[in-house]
Amino acid sequence: MTEDRIARRIRIFGRVQGVWFRGWTIGEATALGLDGWVRNRNDGSVEAVAVGPAAAVEMLISRCHIGSPASRVDRVEVEETPGIVARGFIQKKMV
Repeated sequence: MTEDRIARRIRIFGRVQGVWFRGWTIGEATALGLDGWVRNRNDGSVEAVAVGPAAAVEMLISRCHIGSPASRVDRVEVEETPGIVARGFIQKKMV
């Protein structure tokens, strides 16, 4: 990871499943030029890993606090992660 690139694991809680949150996240991350993935979790949250320039990752995190138009975000948790991901931003299967 270069100095200006960071990787963050983001967990979003609230009404975030069944409201196009994953598709919205892919669109936002792609527009920001980020690599990573997003998926639903069995506990009702959405999890994403975002890798890229620090400012772009922080912008995605900021946008996740608002969420997709139909969502209701109650809480966002962010932690550092190794950030070993393929190029592009994809949707993964639920865990």
